[in-house]
Amino acid sequence: MSENHQISQVFDNHGRPINYVRLAVTDRCNLRCFYCMPADGIKYVPKKELMTYEEMERVLRVLTSLGVSKLRITGGEPFARQHIMSFLEKVVNIPGMNQVHITTNGVLTAPYVERLKQLGISSINLSIDTLDRDRFKMIARRDEVHKVKETFYKVLEADISLKINAVVIQDKNLEDIVLLSNLTKEHPIGVRFIEEMPFNGEGAHYPVLKWDHKRIISHLTDHFGPLIKIQDQAHSTSSNYRIPGHLGTIGVIAAFSRTFCGSCNRIRITSKGMLKTCLYDNGVLDIRKMLRTGSSDLEIKQEFLKAFANRAPDGFAAEASRSGKVTESMSEIGG
Repeated sequence: MSENHQISQVFDNHGRPINYVRLAVTDRCNLRCFYCMPADGIKYVPKKELMTYEEMERVLRVLTSLGVSKLRITGGEPFARQHIMSFLEKVVNIPGMNQVHITTNGVLTAPYVERLKQLGISSINLSIDTLDRDRFKMIARRDEVHKVKETFYKVLEADISLKINAVVIQDKNLEDIVLLSNLTKEHPIGVRFIEEMPFNGEGAHYPVLKWDHKRIISHLTDHFGPLIKIQDQAHSTSSNYRIPGHLGTIGVIAAFSRTFCGSCNRIRITSKGMLKTCLYDNGVLDIRKMLRTGSSDLEIKQEFLKAFANRAPDGFAAEASRSGKVTESMSEIGG
């Protein structure tokens, strides 16, 4: 990672620091997960409408000048975009970008793990909703779980900090709550269970979310007994616990209930260059347009500051201010 640089921290209109950006490098994905997109996929953005790597790098340099020091590379599936490693080699050296993390589904990732370690990638979040082949095929609509497992073990061997992200899906992978939690017994990893959200290209699957964060914790407690609450990191989206006798940790992310909005330090940039200051808004600034119409770095910086100064207080307010219902895919948004 780059050396620390002393830059004044920017805060939003609710006093929350903005120091973490999630950048979607593509909307393409090689899976078709039930909770993320329809079975036949989404209409992908034409290549010319995607931000180029050069444009992304420029935006990241502007953001670091505003105090953003943490980057998460997302998609779509990041490794589905060509030349992703060349891009990563550049962003880890951006002055002020002190942490670079990656979220991946693991299908294409294994061949790159050694190089990711050499680059100093801070952590990898591996999206695994089940390790069972049949359930994986049902959820992801692809028979690729063996490749995901290969990535899992390679990341462990490389000693890169590893978290598992699992979306809890009613009637599809409930047995995996316990099975995935058991991974923490012998492995020093974090397994995090995420409430299902309506970002699947179709809207909410259920009129009421039955498996919310409270029920997930209750289910874990019923099986493992009382959980040990551990200190959550600042701005954490997950409430974190330890099962007695386990090396790793488990966490629950109330992504639909939105219990963590009060400490949110994150912004998102979609693969088309749209700034989202909340997961639930539908875009507040067209960065790509500014880049391609000759805006200076200073002008882009000023527009970022305006957006941060008009941020919704929470995800419910952001959703209420949308011009329409939530119908986009998480692949379009950037996970």
